[in-house]
Amino acid sequence: MTQLSRVQNFTVSRDGVAAGVEQSLENPFGLDHRELMSWYLGTASMPGRPGFGGTRGLDDYFARDFANNIGAEIMGRNKFGPQRGPWADHEWQGWWGDEPPFHTPVFVMTHHVRPSLTLSDTTFHFVDAGPSDVLTQAKAAANGRDVRIGGGVTTVREFLDADLLDTLHVAVAPVDLGPGLALWESPDDLNDRFEHEVVPSASGVVHHLFWKR
Repeated sequence: MTQLSRVQNFTVSRDGVAAGVEQSLENPFGLDHRELMSWYLGTASMPGRPGFGGTRGLDDYFARDFANNIGAEIMGRNKFGPQRGPWADHEWQGWWGDEPPFHTPVFVMTHHVRPSLTLSDTTFHFVDAGPSDVLTQAKAAANGRDVRIGGGVTTVREFLDADLLDTLHVAVAPVDLGPGLALWESPDDLNDRFEHEVVPSASGVVHHLFWKR
């Protein structure tokens, strides 16, 4: 079976913004993340939700599919934490506490490597390499399963620019955010390289599904 590189549940505003420009310890996304992700946070399958409540429709289907056949994740340094430059604090272990939601090896792209870090069943590897080399490492660690490109915006754009993505699921939330880091000017920007299907949800979110031509 072919290993795929996948973007899943990546959420942007109607104007294409997925992160603000003022990321900080107090505000990891630099914007109102709960507003952007309300479609996901309201689903019955959101990790950490008790076994009741939440929606069970299309949005919940995508929430359930998040970990399906994923064997490794790749993320950018900014998704792992707010520090920039050399690691001044090796005690920082990510935003997620002792039980990260990944349950796979995670490859953090950074120009400042540090020793690998294991929390529960997730090991973070810090690698100074380009998208192609990191993807090769992640596929080897994934044991035949797919690799999720988890973000943020800059990392997803890097893999798009290198033509290394096989499928993307991008949820467009019914909000406009203005200044910030944008994934695209329009979803149709990718139509020259990907098949593109648009599926609206009752929540107001529009799910965009892309697969490589």
